[in-house]
Amino acid sequence: MIQRLFAYGNRTGWLVLAVLVLLILLPLAAVIVQVLLPGVFFGNWELGDLSLLLEIFRRPLWYQSLKNTLTLGIGTTVFATVLGGALATVRAQWKFPAAKLLDVTVWLLIITPSFILAQGWVMFAASNGLARQWFGWDWMHSVVFTPAGLIAIMSLSKFPFAYLAVFTALEWKVDRLGEAARLNGGGPWTTWRTIQLPLLLPAYCSGAMLVFMDTVGDFGLPASIAAVFRFPTLPYSIYSALYTSPIRFDMAGVLSFYLVLLIALAMSVQFYVLRKSRFDFLNARATRTEPMPLRSGWSKWAIAAASALLVAMAAGIPFGSNLMTSITRSNGASGATLTGEHYRKLFENGGRLAGGLAHSLEIAAGAALVGLTVGFFVSYVLTYSRFALRQTVDVISLISLAVPGVVLGIGYIFIWNQAWLEKIGLLLYGKPAILILASVAGAIPVITRVLTGAMAKVPAGLLSAAQMQGAGFGRRLATIIVPLLRGALVSAAMAAFGASVFDLATTSILFPPNFMTLPVVINKAFEDLKFGYAAAATLTGGGIVIAAIMLIEWALRPKKSNRARSNRI
Repeated sequence: MIQRLFAYGNRTGWLVLAVLVLLILLPLAAVIVQVLLPGVFFGNWELGDLSLLLEIFRRPLWYQSLKNTLTLGIGTTVFATVLGGALATVRAQWKFPAAKLLDVTVWLLIITPSFILAQGWVMFAASNGLARQWFGWDWMHSVVFTPAGLIAIMSLSKFPFAYLAVFTALEWKVDRLGEAARLNGGGPWTTWRTIQLPLLLPAYCSGAMLVFMDTVGDFGLPASIAAVFRFPTLPYSIYSALYTSPIRFDMAGVLSFYLVLLIALAMSVQFYVLRKSRFDFLNARATRTEPMPLRSGWSKWAIAAASALLVAMAAGIPFGSNLMTSITRSNGASGATLTGEHYRKLFENGGRLAGGLAHSLEIAAGAALVGLTVGFFVSYVLTYSRFALRQTVDVISLISLAVPGVVLGIGYIFIWNQAWLEKIGLLLYGKPAILILASVAGAIPVITRVLTGAMAKVPAGLLSAAQMQGAGFGRRLATIIVPLLRGALVSAAMAAFGASVFDLATTSILFPPNFMTLPVVINKAFEDLKFGYAAAATLTGGGIVIAAIMLIEWALRPKKSNRARSNRI
């Protein structure tokens, strides 16, 4: 039995499972264990007082953090799902100007860190922000910095999750279902309500749960909003518990427990709805959905105008505010003047941006290389192996996508801050290496999804034929899988690289003393109300990172001439 479990074909599976447990599952379990055994990671094995879990309803800050998180999560989920679903339906059915601009905006909002979007809104709506300086809108501050205003801002940044979920579900259509409803007297509204909506329910649920999980675990927006408006949420209060004196591990553990509980409940609801609302309606008569031109000219331009307005609010305000704040200087009541001083301050007198950017690039490069290696073997196990625990590997590889970065960061503190690790040289807390490991854990889901989809196109028969010819495991990978997946490998590595550079949550919790990173530099400048410096650092650092990604991708991707030559051969 033991020999069968650890047979050659399963060794890779066990190794991958062990790495995933170490990087993802163990830190997450540590957060839960800390609640049950508060001193276990510091040499105290006494059972904790579980009544501490109920303290969240008696302590004002804890309770307010939970309440704010639920309010923000539920409100954003409702409005972002409705907005994203409606936009996806319109985009899939009709042709209109600004449709491509809407698609670009959706992806731009997904890849942009939330703290950058939030900072743009703060610069726009602050008491002396751009809205007041440029347009005289004194009322903007009192509208935006309220719970309803924060829900609106969060909805504008999170609706892309619902948009993509519904839009992809509308890729194929079966007209006979709607035709049958109309033949039986059903109008457009009745047809949509009784046929299309139930068929799209799994997509709407998936989009809603993605919005909810990303909202309640969002650290960037509360961290930016806190500069001008006190609105504590669970992620931000967890961060505050670790950076107050004395450190409140009890508070961080309890709040992390409830944050993980909210994420688990959301995932459970999603699985339940998907299981109960499964409709297999595609058949040979299904056709790909093609947007139709609108018959009415005013309808076409009305939809285009509404889309352009949404794009201006969702992306134009935050990005435009960063740009304008970086090149202007406030002169009080007289307005603002153009200046380049914010960019000059970035690098003068040993500015922190250069060091923070260099550190972030180092961490991102290490995370991309290590994460690509781990993700490659995870995808290999999921695609080609017969490992009995493949489904477990798949689930663990996706957990860090749902678990907030602050929770994962706390788990890394508990796991890698043990005295006995120092004796063997593995005490990583307080060292840059822990940032690389945490970034790898966060990048694994993205890398795995990209590579698994690419590996599915490579027949397993190619590997079997090479094995029959005597090629070993390493040679099969090097001569078959890697050359065929070179483009996917580059894309996965660059996605992990970009995400690691702007990871504010884990780096804010784990960055060592005197080891600033780019997001920490930007956020600290913002907390000090140095909006011009923060905006200039955001645009400069982001521009350098994007240029680096484009250059690396151009250098590593297969050249067309090489592909053409191989095809001729």
